[in-house]
Amino acid sequence: MKYMRDKPVGLDEKELFTALREGWSIGVKSLTYLPVGFGSYHWSATDQHGSEWFVKVDDLGFAEDGREEEFGRLGRSQGTALTLHRDAGLEFVLAPVPAEDGAPLWRLSSRYALSVFPMIAGTAGEFGPHRREDLAEVTGFLAELHRATPAVAHLAPRAELLLPGRDGLNAALADLGRPWTGGPHSEAARDLLTLHEERVRQWLDRFDRLVDEVRGDGSDWVVTHGEPHPGNVMRSPTGAWLIDWATVQMAPLERDMWMLTDAFAGMLREEPAGADEQLLAQYSRISDRTVSPAGVALYRLWWPLADVAAFLDDLRRPHSEGEDAAAALKYLALNLEAASA
Repeated sequence: MKYMRDKPVGLDEKELFTALREGWSIGVKSLTYLPVGFGSYHWSATDQHGSEWFVKVDDLGFAEDGREEEFGRLGRSQGTALTLHRDAGLEFVLAPVPAEDGAPLWRLSSRYALSVFPMIAGTAGEFGPHRREDLAEVTGFLAELHRATPAVAHLAPRAELLLPGRDGLNAALADLGRPWTGGPHSEAARDLLTLHEERVRQWLDRFDRLVDEVRGDGSDWVVTHGEPHPGNVMRSPTGAWLIDWATVQMAPLERDMWMLTDAFAGMLREEPAGADEQLLAQYSRISDRTVSPAGVALYRLWWPLADVAAFLDDLRRPHSEGEDAAAALKYLALNLEAASA
């Protein structure tokens, strides 16, 4: 998960003006970079009529291999959100505005893809556990989302119960005996992984055991948001929305539900809400499904390990002293600690 303070490398903002005009007939009068969020780059655009738009750019990958596949996956994810909102009637889904050709995603360049959203006069929360008073509402959102699976089962990308970036993490573990020379933070990253090496290997073994248990439980998979934490809930006086659907997948329901449980608060070393029994009962009443402890444990471990793999990949590659690299080192350390909590 990348921390987006620096603007995307190799992208001229003039390309955004052109794409918004050609794809959405939006004549941009002003464009402001918003250094917020994780994983994508964002701008606020004001058009010739004074309307505002939220503009999102996704990086399709450092290496050319896999960019076409990633563009296809993102297109299906954004298309899933659009279908959930428009066809399944889930008003809390903040979906992209389709381009004039009907597509929810525009190929901006070889490396970048563009999507456009309505600008909502609201406020998103911060990454972390939900407030106890918000749990019932978000539980209801997720239960309704999972019930809508038949509308998008043909469209949503399907999860694989594989740790993303595991090959790179294994390579990093195998390369601890010699200096890392990618950039100014590479050696500090190597020191951190060396300190936690034995435990990381133990976490990977436990991860594999939990995957086997979840695969064998026979539960139907559902459409999941993937990251329903408060930072992806936008609130205004007129309502609340789940935002940022780039991670939508068909997956075990615990991919969503674990983030509402005390397991998520425990990973972040924050005070638990102590409401698991109530929210899981509410979820079961609405969805007619049961949350599995093994599934919660799997995603409790998946989250920090996936981030560890991603941050190590960034820090072993060539990088500079920019804010993103410094943040990657900080969050690498935090996630190594979180996995052990």
